[in-house]
This record gives sequence, structure tokens and C-alpha cells, in this order.
Amino acid sequence: MESNTTYFDRPGLENTDAVFEIVRRRAAELGIDTVLVASTVGGTAVKAVNALKGLKVVIVTHNAGFKEPNTQEFTEEARRTCVAAGAKILTTTHAFAGVDRAMRKQFNTYMLGETIANTLRIFGQGTKVCCEIALMAADAGLARTGAEVIAVGGTGRGADTAIVLSPVNADEFFNLKVKEILCKPRL
Repeated sequence: MESNTTYFDRPGLENTDAVFEIVRRRAAELGIDTVLVASTVGGTAVKAVNALKGLKVVIVTHNAGFKEPNTQEFTEEARRTCVAAGAKILTTTHAFAGVDRAMRKQFNTYMLGETIANTLRIFGQGTKVCCEIALMAADAGLARTGAEVIAVGGTGRGADTAIVLSPVNADEFFNLKVKEILCKPRL
């Protein structure tokens, strides 16, 4: 089998529209019906639901308190738009962070989850995000384990990475299978 991978010159927001075009096309070719999309404040989420009509879109946000206590970065306006378009929205603790991040903050030591996250970042921030949101969506019952989905992540704002993978629950992390890298930044 041959497949194309698109490499962007730079990471970030400027690649978002191209990412969703690549995702839409490859989902149709492979018969994939579920796309997982990371979104912090909602701009990427709104673009996703508009670009991926007809697909099951699951938006994965930062957990409440990620930036500062008792706050949610994902806007209510974006939430309303996405829900109206039929998307599911998942707001939960990051699979590679949670208690591990508390250990780093309190004791200045890295635990396994953050070590895995940093290792995946070797392939780019978006690659780490794609793997992490797949675990989170599977744990929430919003992505079927073993089924192929496309996960979309990014570096900072916007989307710049898309991967075909088969999600697993977090406690089965080492069975996660990355099938194809559709696009990612070269840097």
C-alpha cells in the first residue's frame, strides 16, 4: 500500500484548513467515520465541525483548571456551535498528565506519563496530542477501541498533525497502534 504524508514547513494555526482537507479525503478513502480533534479554546473545533460534516467528530478539550484554577478555556460559544453541529465534547484530565504533573510540580521529578509524553514529542507536539486524545476518548467511550479513527492535534493553536490510529483505553497504552501519519510539521 502507498499513501501520502504531507509535511508542513512550520507548525501551527496556518496549517489547520489543509489538515482538515487531508483528514476529510483520507477518511473517505478508508471508510473511517470518527475523527478526534484537540481544541483548547474552540477555534479548531468549530473549523472541524464545518469541514468534517457527515463524520462523527469528537472534540477533546483541556481539563478545567488547566491554565488557572476553576476556569475552562474552551468557550461557551464554541461549545454551542459544536454541539449544534452534532459533535461530542470531552473535557477530562489529560491521559499523560494528571497526577504525574502534580509529582513534577511538587517534587521536581518526572513520572511515567510525562516521560511518555516527552518521548512522543520527538515526533512533534501534535503526534503526542493525537495519541493522548485517542486514549482519553476511548476511556470516555467516545471512540471504539480497535476501530480505526483519525486523530488531529497541533502545536499551540490550530491543527498541524493528523494520524490514523486504533485507540485503546489508557491502561492498554502499549497496544495503541499508529497506522498512518497523514500530515505533520517537519520542525
